[in-house]
Amino acid sequence: MGAQWKAKGKEIAANARGRLFGRLAKDIMVAARSGADPASNARLRLVVEQARKVSMPKDTLDRAIKKGAGIGSDAVQFERVIYEGYAPHRVAVMVECLTDNVNRTAPEMRVLFRKGQLGTSGSVAWDFDHVGMIDAEPAAAGADAELAAIEAGAQALETGDEEGATLFLTDPADLDLVSRALPGQGFRVVSAKLGYRPKNPVKPADLSPEQLEEVEAFLAAIDNHDDVQNVYVGLAG
Repeated sequence: MGAQWKAKGKEIAANARGRLFGRLAKDIMVAARSGADPASNARLRLVVEQARKVSMPKDTLDRAIKKGAGIGSDAVQFERVIYEGYAPHRVAVMVECLTDNVNRTAPEMRVLFRKGQLGTSGSVAWDFDHVGMIDAEPAAAGADAELAAIEAGAQALETGDEEGATLFLTDPADLDLVSRALPGQGFRVVSAKLGYRPKNPVKPADLSPEQLEEVEAFLAAIDNHDDVQNVYVGLAG
């Protein structure tokens, strides 16, 4: 039985890794539209650095850049689409998709939102801030997150459960600038992206265990869709 559980655990880990690589590849393809050279394309550089940190194979990374930049015969164009609405119990949700076929993705999103409520553009976006998000961790002893945020130009920061893990929040236009400055303040950048933060998140304590379970099941189903890149939720914690 133990061997079976180990095998299942490996399969789950492999599937999760595959989904991560797939999403990063799409991000790389979209970023590469503005140029295939990370040195002159800040957005591409950030995603490439993130891909390297999770050990994406070099041939997979290079292939994604060429596809997005239109180099070669298998060039692909993805469109970024945001779906807004509510999970069960009026928890606001913004779902970011990258798709090569909106006519396929849109009806599939409508089906997934049946247990919640799919809204129109702007229906919940007003309740989120568009920000740069930088996950970082101390690279040097004594690194001070608050001082680093001030010196690097971040607007705010949030500390995580892991020792030293910090989320630095920036103005969208300052994402690359702050990402470049943080290493000089003793922090190693793990990932950097643009995203959405809820202004008035629902507290899990305000939901019953059954209600919270319904919300989590809804979010898991959304997140498992192949075209979904990011899910931003109006839920605290």
